[in-house]
Amino acid sequence: MKRTAPAFWWREAPAGRWLAPLGWPVGFVAARRLGDRPRARLSIPVLCIGNPTVGGAGKTPTAIALAALLKADGRAPVFLLRGYGGLLKGPVRVDPARHSAVDVGDEALLLAAHAPTVVAADRVAGGRLAEEIGADVVVMDDGFQNPALHKDWSALVVDTSVGVGNGRVTPAGPLRAPLAPQLSRAQALVLIGDGRRADPVAAAAEAAGLAIFRARLAPQDPERFAGKRVLAFAGIGRPEKVAATLREAGAEVVRLAAYPDHHVYRDADARELLEEAARKDLVLVTTEKDIARLAGASGPCGELRAAAHAVRVTLAFEDPAALRLAYAGALRLGL
Repeated sequence: MKRTAPAFWWREAPAGRWLAPLGWPVGFVAARRLGDRPRARLSIPVLCIGNPTVGGAGKTPTAIALAALLKADGRAPVFLLRGYGGLLKGPVRVDPARHSAVDVGDEALLLAAHAPTVVAADRVAGGRLAEEIGADVVVMDDGFQNPALHKDWSALVVDTSVGVGNGRVTPAGPLRAPLAPQLSRAQALVLIGDGRRADPVAAAAEAAGLAIFRARLAPQDPERFAGKRVLAFAGIGRPEKVAATLREAGAEVVRLAAYPDHHVYRDADARELLEEAARKDLVLVTTEKDIARLAGASGPCGELRAAAHAVRVTLAFEDPAALRLAYAGALRLGL
């Protein structure tokens, strides 16, 4: 089972220094992969939303926001992703009426609500399926470090409340590869939130010539949770983000039940949450990804799905016009 990220990843601590030698070979291999020549190019542009670190920084909301801008400009985007946590290797077009999170992963179901979505372990094959179903641009959710498919424009997403943590490569820290080679392969940096932990990353990105964009995640219909006493639960990269979002909406988060990223809920988990909520008279709230993983469940997990409210968030760029200009060259829009 995938574990939650260790706390020492996000601060300077002895464990990170002790594990640093284990991160060196990982970083070496990852940096070499970043430098590999892409093996295939599609006939349509590929825009990639990546993350320099392991765990959630906001890639999926960023991909959704990017697709919305493209659709507003008359484009026909198709999402492409691996479908982490799903059994299907693809390439397959996601059908929410037929597929579950067990089949294609939770992120694919969220994306499919906004634009046609393809899941494929082989990104090249997935990109070609996107072409077949009518895409005129592919938006990749993750896959930045995968060299198989040529990307015409790539943006790295960083959560400003944590930045890149201790700046070390996994398992010593949260980085998937050393930061410098990752920045050298990207064209833009998206900073989500108003924290200061990403300031060094922003400075490095600016020095490397990347365009920098700021964005903010905000809950939809925050009044739904204002004044409510909440039992929040989440199995995402950083579960504490759910609690922060709910507090921003005016909720009192009595407890946050944090599970590993992409956690598959068991009946025992559901019973514990349902019983605690009933005993303490709390409202159960979780993320859209967790709701997607519970969809179609029966027994206690089905009861949890019916009882839980999803806190939905949207990402808004501070300067969407500047973002359009940044990727216009890749799209040959001539803006």
